[in-house]
Amino acid sequence: MDKSFFSIDKYRQDNIRAIDARFEAQKIAFAPLTFQAIRALLELGILKEIENSGDDGINARELSKKLGISLYGINVLTEMALGMNVLKLNPDCSEEKLVLGKTGWFLLNDELTRVNFNFTNDICYKGAFELKDSILEGKPLGLREFSDKWTVIYEGLSQLDERSKKSWFEFDHHYSDIAFPNALPIVFDNRNNPKTIIDIGGNTAKWSIACCKFNENVKMTIVDLPGQTAVAEKNAEAAGFKDRISTCSGNVLDESTVLPKDADAYWMSQFLDCFSLNQITKILKKIYAAANSNSRIYVLEPLWDKQKFEGNAYSVMATSLYFTCMANGNSKMYRFGEIVEAIEEAGFKLEDAHNDLGSNAYSLLIFRKA
Repeated sequence: MDKSFFSIDKYRQDNIRAIDARFEAQKIAFAPLTFQAIRALLELGILKEIENSGDDGINARELSKKLGISLYGINVLTEMALGMNVLKLNPDCSEEKLVLGKTGWFLLNDELTRVNFNFTNDICYKGAFELKDSILEGKPLGLREFSDKWTVIYEGLSQLDERSKKSWFEFDHHYSDIAFPNALPIVFDNRNNPKTIIDIGGNTAKWSIACCKFNENVKMTIVDLPGQTAVAEKNAEAAGFKDRISTCSGNVLDESTVLPKDADAYWMSQFLDCFSLNQITKILKKIYAAANSNSRIYVLEPLWDKQKFEGNAYSVMATSLYFTCMANGNSKMYRFGEIVEAIEEAGFKLEDAHNDLGSNAYSLLIFRKA
C-alpha cells in the first residue's frame, strides 16, 4: 500500500506530544456538547450564513440581526466552533469577522459527513448513553429509545418516524450503494455472468434493481424480514422489474427459513456486519446447504483494516458502536481476516478479493465451496 494511505500500523505508534494528547482528551470530554453545538449551527442556518458571507466573513452582531437569534446564542455557538476549527477569523480584517474553516466546509457540503452526522443524531445519540450496559448485557439497550418491544432495530425500520427512517436509510444506502457501480462488472464478468442471484438481506431492493438494470437476463430473489420484503416488492414493481425480482420472507437465522437452492450466486451487501461471528458462520452454513459446487458467494463489506484513509477507518469503527447499543448488541464492522475465517469455517474458500471499491473503500469477497 502507498505510504500516504492509511495503514493499521498507525495504531502501533504513539508519537503524539503530551500537550496534544491532552487536547484530544478534552475533545472527548466535551464531545456530546460540541456535537449538539454543531447541530444547532447547522439547523439554525448559522454555518450556511457564514459560508454565504464569502472570504470577507461576517461578525456576530450581523449574524444575530440577519437570523433573528440572540447575540448570546450566536456567541456561544460560534466561539465553540472556533475552538473546533469549524470556523476561523478573517486574518485580513481587524474586526473579528467569522469565515468558514475547512472542517466547516465538510460539515456543510460533504455527503459522507452529512449522512454520518444525521445518522448519529437521529438514530444513535440518545441510545448511546446505554453503550456500557449494552456491552455488559449483550443487548442493544439503547433501542428502547424507539421501542421496548424490538429485540433488534431491523424489526422496526418500517415503523420509525419519518426523520429517523430517512437518516437510517440514507446512511445504509450511502455506504452500500456507493460501491455498486464497481461491484456490478465484477459480478457479471464473462467468466461468471450469473442468471440467478439470491440477494440475502436485500432490504429495499436497491441491489436487485441495479442488477436488473445492468443485466437484462438476471433474475433476483430477495431474502429478508417480512417488513423489508414488502417494501422491496413495491420498489421492484415501481422500477418495472416485478417479473424479475421475487422475495422470500423470513429470518435467515431461524431454522425454519430455507434459502432457495442452486442459485448461480448468493449476494450479501453490508449484511454480515449485522451478525456476530458465530452467527455469520451459521448463516453461511445455511447458504452452503443451498448452494451447489458452481455457486459463488459474494460478500460486500467496508472492512476497517482495508480502508484507504484514516478518516474512513474511523467512521467504520464508530459504526460498530451503533451495532452494540442500537442495532443488535453483538455485531460490529469486521477486519478482513476475521470475517474470512468465519465464512471459511462454514465450508467455503476465499476465491478472490477486490478492495477499494467506491469512495468508501468497500471490499468484495468472493467464495466458493472448498
